Amino acid sequence: MKIVTVVGARPQFIKAAPVSKALNSAGHTEYLVHTGQHYDYGMSQIFFDELAIPQPDINLCVGSSNHGRQTGQMLIRLEEVILEQQPDWVLVYGDTNSTLAGALAAAKLNVPLAHVEAGLRSFNRIMPEEHNRVLTDHCADLLFCPTETAVQNLAKEGIKKGVYRVGDCMYDAVLDFAKRAGQQSKILETLAIEPKKYLLATLHRPYNTDNKEILSSILSAFADLKETIVFPVHPRTRKKITAFGISHLIENGSVQMIDPIGYFDMLVLEKNAQMILTDSGGIQKEAYFFAVPCVTLRSETEWLETVQTGWNVLTGADHDKIVSTVKSFVRPHEHSPLYGDGNTAIHIRDILTDSA
Repeated sequence: MKIVTVVGARPQFIKAAPVSKALNSAGHTEYLVHTGQHYDYGMSQIFFDELAIPQPDINLCVGSSNHGRQTGQMLIRLEEVILEQQPDWVLVYGDTNSTLAGALAAAKLNVPLAHVEAGLRSFNRIMPEEHNRVLTDHCADLLFCPTETAVQNLAKEGIKKGVYRVGDCMYDAVLDFAKRAGQQSKILETLAIEPKKYLLATLHRPYNTDNKEILSSILSAFADLKETIVFPVHPRTRKKITAFGISHLIENGSVQMIDPIGYFDMLVLEKNAQMILTDSGGIQKEAYFFAVPCVTLRSETEWLETVQTGWNVLTGADHDKIVSTVKSFVRPHEHSPLYGDGNTAIHIRDILTDSA
């Protein structure tokens, strides 16, 4: 069996790692396409290096652009790759422009499409990712859902055929790599911080970073918490902070702005954080995996289970709500397994094999 796998952003590299390993162990051929959506070392290559993912067979080098141009360029080039490779399946992950481009290319060429992390819905149609998810799911022949909520979301949209609840391959990755990360990473020593004595923050979504008032509200909340906060800054976020002239909001506080870091360093920071503040879907889950309280800087989430169990609180960009939530957060007593048995990649491989 031959699979063309399409990835383009750091969360997809993490999700692809255990699945690629499972496919290769069964003797299947995987042709790995990196669209180049994330393209610098800190956002891309370091993940291939750390996770021992086979180097991409091709890098389309699309780079950053507006959504239409970026997706269009990916679509053109992915069609060429699929026609050349003639795969049995095209495999896409998540909700990025790379995901949608891969889905459209496969659908238009009538090549079977499998979507990992299917069925997620934020119900916020302002998010480009929401459109990418919905369109990809409606193109897909196999839909690999991480949770029962995702299965039910698809059913409400009339999608019941080819739907499988398999768990979350990011949970596979955390189980596989967390121990090695703890042995290899020196990030706590480098930053001179101690376990459970700092908060971890990430911020990258355009609706939080591209508006000066919203971004200022979040940064001011970070400063007003008067806690040690480690803040790996996404390149776009750093660019906007500079362009808006608002770096002073956190320069004199206890916020440590650092460059993007590798997966192992990030796992160590997440596991040892007192609390995580983020607008990332993947980091919300990883916080839950490590039983670390999470404050989500959004008004909605695809991961409703983390909120329902009390481990995650949604604050949006509201300054006062961010500060009060962090200060009053009560750690839940229970922590149930929500995201599968740690063998999601094996389940995906076996279903693909049986469906070929």
